[in-house]
Amino acid sequence: MDSLNSFILDVNDVFWTYLLIPLVVGAALYFTLRSRGVQLRLLPEMVRVLGDKSQPAPDGRKQVSSFGAFTISAAARVGTGNVAGVAAAITAGGAGAVFWMWVMALLGASSAFVEASLAQLYKVRNRDSDGKESGTYRGGPAYYMQRGLGKRWLGLVFAVVITLTFGFVFNAVQSNTIASVAQGSFGDDFPVAGAGVAVVVLLALVIFGGVRRIATVTQLVVPVMAVIYLLLGLAVVILNITDVPRVFGDIVGGAFGFREVAGGAVGAAIQQGIRRGMFSNEAGLGSAPNAAATAEVSHPVKQGLVQTLGVFFDTLLICSMTAFIILTTNPSLSERGGADLTQSALEDTLGGWAGHVLTLVVFLLAFSTLIGNYYYGESNIQFMTGTASRWVLPGYRVLVLGAVFAGALGSVDVVWNLADVFMGGMALVNLVAILPLSAIAWKLLDDYLTQRRQGLDPAFFRDRLPELPGEIECWDGSRSTGKAGKSGEVDASGEAGRSVPVREA
Repeated sequence: MDSLNSFILDVNDVFWTYLLIPLVVGAALYFTLRSRGVQLRLLPEMVRVLGDKSQPAPDGRKQVSSFGAFTISAAARVGTGNVAGVAAAITAGGAGAVFWMWVMALLGASSAFVEASLAQLYKVRNRDSDGKESGTYRGGPAYYMQRGLGKRWLGLVFAVVITLTFGFVFNAVQSNTIASVAQGSFGDDFPVAGAGVAVVVLLALVIFGGVRRIATVTQLVVPVMAVIYLLLGLAVVILNITDVPRVFGDIVGGAFGFREVAGGAVGAAIQQGIRRGMFSNEAGLGSAPNAAATAEVSHPVKQGLVQTLGVFFDTLLICSMTAFIILTTNPSLSERGGADLTQSALEDTLGGWAGHVLTLVVFLLAFSTLIGNYYYGESNIQFMTGTASRWVLPGYRVLVLGAVFAGALGSVDVVWNLADVFMGGMALVNLVAILPLSAIAWKLLDDYLTQRRQGLDPAFFRDRLPELPGEIECWDGSRSTGKAGKSGEVDASGEAGRSVPVREA
């Protein structure tokens, strides 16, 4: 097992250092410059769009709103990477890794905008096994690779990789973290196998209920878990308020300090910051677009903006809180490297009860991530099979539950390092696709801003930009265009009704 882990580590170091990190950074810089910093200048618009309501389907069933799709992606983003991943990054790369996580969140949010907007444009209608429309949507990188680039083979490659990565490997990481934190909280005698069975049963109740139930559950769970964790972190920071200037100094100094440069620690900080930042916020990874495509919105750019906000929510808020919990209490970083590091930091400041609360928080974080991860695999299996097969999806669900149970019993190091390999492969395929397709995202953004300057709540129809390439199924003027209900009624000509003031940051 040790030799396998060493081999995986060697592959990761070469792959990330010489190929993936330059590509991730280069793409993020290009998208930021080309869009004139869309992720920052349209921040007020992101908040406004998040509150848009979806129209009901013709059969009266509720559609997935922008906020619902946001919470599905947040459910996958806000997971153990925010607790265990940040702790591992600080252990391996020092406090400076936090700075580079911030930098990549600010730059990488532009990648999130591009991929989410493309996912909305090229989404498709879900259909039951008998061919009847179900009133929901699916989409993501595999879909815009086929429909936008005209390369179904590339979409198939991505669909296989994301299904393996999120459906199995990342879900094993989540259940492994639940088991290890529970064992740390309740002692070595804690029945890990029993915890694995409990998680499997709860997950089965959700994933056999479909995308509407997924959205419903995540809309409830994500806000609760975020508030609990932020309150714990805020209490730690307040009780250690005099250490906050030192923490900022450690973060900036660890990123640029002369001692760190001389010792080679800056390179480790950059690599860990980018790697763990991507694992946490998923910007450019190609996973969140699968959730973005489920939303019923009046313009593809709206969901691009919402998903961009999700990157900031994940990294600048949740991950930063973890970093401050750890660095203000300053426990021995050499002895721990995962969720137990955060657990120890909380207990040092708040007492033993905080460790038990964190166990609950980690469970909520990881369980919501299991739900989001599962959905990403489901969407891509439907891409590969073409229909909601009567046996493929149930079979996939059973395999996912098996991976979740096995993850609870598995080795932490091997599972996390293997996740890095699969995550890197996903990002590589996705970035190769969205770099040429980004020209479409800029046209969509120009169309959106043109309507906003006219005082309209933007609505998109296929004939507004007839030059867009590929097969666009859901923006032809029918109900699938995502008409903008009360926030802006849309008539048959594609004009939005109610005027809304434009604000830029």
